[in-house]
Amino acid sequence: MPSITNIAMLCLNLILFVAAVYGDAVSDLWDKGKPALDTQLAKSKTCTKDKLLVRREWGDLSAADRKAYIKAVLCVTTSPSKLDHTKYPGAKTRYDDFVAVHINQTMSIHGTGNFLSWHRYFTWAYEQVLRNECGYNGTQPYWDWGRWAANPETSPIFDGSDTSMSGNGEKIAHQSFMAPAGNGGGCITSGPFKNMTVNLGPISPAISPAPPTNPRSDGFGHNPRCLRRDISNYLSSRYTRTQDIATLINNSKNVASFQNTMQLAGTSMGVHAGGHFTIAGDPAGDFYVSPGDPAFYLHHAMIDRTWTIWQAQDLQNRLQVIAGGRSMMGFGAAATLSDEVNLYSVAAKTWKISELVSITDGPFCYTYA
Repeated sequence: MPSITNIAMLCLNLILFVAAVYGDAVSDLWDKGKPALDTQLAKSKTCTKDKLLVRREWGDLSAADRKAYIKAVLCVTTSPSKLDHTKYPGAKTRYDDFVAVHINQTMSIHGTGNFLSWHRYFTWAYEQVLRNECGYNGTQPYWDWGRWAANPETSPIFDGSDTSMSGNGEKIAHQSFMAPAGNGGGCITSGPFKNMTVNLGPISPAISPAPPTNPRSDGFGHNPRCLRRDISNYLSSRYTRTQDIATLINNSKNVASFQNTMQLAGTSMGVHAGGHFTIAGDPAGDFYVSPGDPAFYLHHAMIDRTWTIWQAQDLQNRLQVIAGGRSMMGFGAAATLSDEVNLYSVAAKTWKISELVSITDGPFCYTYA
């Protein structure tokens, strides 16, 4: 009879084998689409190969590169806010400015025609603030969900080391609303962001006990508290595996199917919600305030990478396309490519969606490793 240890090792090897196979499948999709992306780059009037920045997966960064990114994020979390204090009294830092913008526009940037383009511009704007205001010379890293789906808590992103985005929360008695309670739920106690203060929200908390109620109903009052997480593999091992990413890309024949499948949240879950609620806690699990957790930007860089790979499979027919309305609830007119994306205090310029659909046009000049 095989021992329990041998069975466990066999299961682990099988998981790793499946991940490797599907990892190759996603890499193949990137390789398949890359010639089209290269052609698009060659036609760009604003981006050239010598200017092109490369975003990389967190696990592929050197320790020095990770520390440089962490240093820049810590800089943003301690730099003063540029918002009107009378309107946003809880926004104390430059980092809070991004959270406030997301809160303000939440109902018009999810389940809408601008979901992908808005978050592409938002993540890029954050990257620019790190570079231009905090001396960062690198690019925005991404979190390849599938690579760490079996156990995100031990990944280099969330292992709690000094080169991580900090670890899980302290284990406390709690309930998480989108998955069974994991091994956290409390304040994070390890890594570079263990002393980070969350200032805004909550608005839609997804953990119990819930964080203290904000003094203002709009969530913009000052409500300082610790950063809480409840990282587990319950959702990642079901919904954000590499095969889930490959299936999303291969089975979505139009942009409506792609973005709707990506954003599923309920009895079935897409990679967007799956990533957010793998982190969970407060504010990552709060629909409005989720950028308050610095792992948000690694997650949304991966959302952007997945969109880019999907686009590249049929680039000329998948660039200037849009589907969905201007409101999450479906009220009002349908979104159009001429609609504008305005990030107010965190980005200087307003762009049309049609100018934000390529990562080598409009304000963008980057690619993915």
